[in-house]
Amino acid sequence: MTAAVSNFIATYGLVAVFVLMVFESCGFPFPSEVVMPTGGLLAATGHMPGGLVAVIVAGAVANLVGSLIAYGVAARFGEPLLLGPGRYVGIRRHHLEMADGWFRRWGLPAVFIGRVLPVIRTYISFPAGLARIDLTRFSVLTFAGALPWCAALAIVGYVLGRNYDRISGPLEKAALVIALVVVVAVVVWYVRGRRETIR
Repeated sequence: MTAAVSNFIATYGLVAVFVLMVFESCGFPFPSEVVMPTGGLLAATGHMPGGLVAVIVAGAVANLVGSLIAYGVAARFGEPLLLGPGRYVGIRRHHLEMADGWFRRWGLPAVFIGRVLPVIRTYISFPAGLARIDLTRFSVLTFAGALPWCAALAIVGYVLGRNYDRISGPLEKAALVIALVVVVAVVVWYVRGRRETIR
């Protein structure tokens, strides 16, 4: 999934970032934690029209659009659609219960705060739509919460892209050390198992 998402963004640029973030905000399993850093990395390497700012804006606006769609679906059709056909796109009852609990506890500010919390941010629009909270305030809080989230993730990818040559060596060494540790652990586990069997 991650590789397919990254390849899609590399091929279609800002359009892909926008489309995937819209779908993510509607509950589809396209994690922003993959989409936005990939966009930032491509911006750092000069393969994203408009650069880093365009990636951040596209992500935040797409998040608003997707959230409005999710809000509208919940307000119009309610849980029967979300938990019926919605299950085919990954929406589960525990997602709604988690978001609903957060929304009931914090009220309208949950829309803003929830935008920077994994899982919650994807599904918070549904209980907001079911409660039919004020659409203008919902939109403002959604965009205000989505903007720093998208910016932070895109900047991570951007910094990684800018410093790839500097950090690629240490990363390769760390990966080698981890691989050696895993191999040693497997050998030790196997030898101990053999000894216990012999006894």
